[in-house]
Amino acid sequence: MWSCLGLTSLLIAQSTQSPIDKPVEPLRFSKDGTFQISILEDLHFGENAWDSWGPEQDVNTVTVINRVLDKESPNLVVLNGDLITGENAFLENSTVYLDQMVGPLVDRGLTWASTYGNHDSSFNLSRSDLLARERRFANSRTEAMLSDNQAGVTNYYLPVYGSGAHHRERNNTPELLLWFFDSRGGVYYQEQDASGNEIPQPNWVDVSVVEWFQATNADLVQKHGKHIPSLVFVHIPINAALAVQTQHEVDSHKEPGINDDYPLAQQGQNWCASGEYGGSCSYAGQDEPLMKALAQTHGLMGVFSGHDHGDTWCYKWDKAISGIKPVNEKGINLCFGQHTGYGGYGTWIRGSRQVQVTESKLKDGEVDTWIRLESGDVVGAVSLNSTYGEHVYPATPNTHSSCPTCAYTSG
Repeated sequence: MWSCLGLTSLLIAQSTQSPIDKPVEPLRFSKDGTFQISILEDLHFGENAWDSWGPEQDVNTVTVINRVLDKESPNLVVLNGDLITGENAFLENSTVYLDQMVGPLVDRGLTWASTYGNHDSSFNLSRSDLLARERRFANSRTEAMLSDNQAGVTNYYLPVYGSGAHHRERNNTPELLLWFFDSRGGVYYQEQDASGNEIPQPNWVDVSVVEWFQATNADLVQKHGKHIPSLVFVHIPINAALAVQTQHEVDSHKEPGINDDYPLAQQGQNWCASGEYGGSCSYAGQDEPLMKALAQTHGLMGVFSGHDHGDTWCYKWDKAISGIKPVNEKGINLCFGQHTGYGGYGTWIRGSRQVQVTESKLKDGEVDTWIRLESGDVVGAVSLNSTYGEHVYPATPNTHSSCPTCAYTSG
């Protein structure tokens, strides 16, 4: 186990790296026609740095990441929000934890892309500074194609090109698009109201981002003459996820996964229609513009979220919710990852959702996915195809652990 002094030395050494250029090589499917994504969810680095258990759980999280990546060989790693527990951050070094979390990726030469979560905004933690820290690494593909105080930061897309040599020479059309949205939340960096209180930041994808997404996607359709299959990554789940969870049964054999965060916390939670935060308000439809935009996107296969550490299932959204129904006959798969970090609430066994897209299955909108646990086991392996939700799979054990070397017990 690392000592506090050893961890501090590591962070200081890593923080002295010089800025380096962004990668120029585009993302591509592997020669076997597959593109695999490992999602690291709710890492929550930097909790209680002043107590011994805080740095120790960061080391435990690094162990989880190493154990997952020892078993998996992704083309891309997605850090899907709540990278740092900003409430515990110090202004002077709040972003330095990024160096520790991406160390296993850098060591393996892996590239990554991030969304930021509600805990990545705090009085002493700036989303913009976190992005600047990421840009010190050539391995980072995180961008800000639309960024302001209202939009958040991590709003961008990444194209993925085909595997064959002819794609390099003759075809400039992506086979897959990966969309990343900033669902914001937390509080604004270094801002206070007249009474000295921290100012809450809305916790949904802003309408300006939705408009940018629709316009950009329309431009891509016109440019390439077709609807390109796509996936979406956003930290806080949309209200459709809450609706399918509470209005329909998440069947442990047909939609395998843990369903302990019931009801789940969706975008817009605790915000009033008036713009006031807290009080008696629970939800006022703030993410409906995003839901409508996603529902109208041809070729959108899945939306991957975290935030709710006790939910790890996928459910097919193919029926009307608040009058919104996906245009895709196959529906849109709404998926949660697995809590990866030892920071944050809950003792569910840590792990990482894997997503594999295969070129030959793109025309049918099929995606394969499974969860790799820190124990090395695989759970929740399913094919998100047109009949997902009808097949029977083994239920996911509700397993808990307290550290990477502890025994794993169900319950």
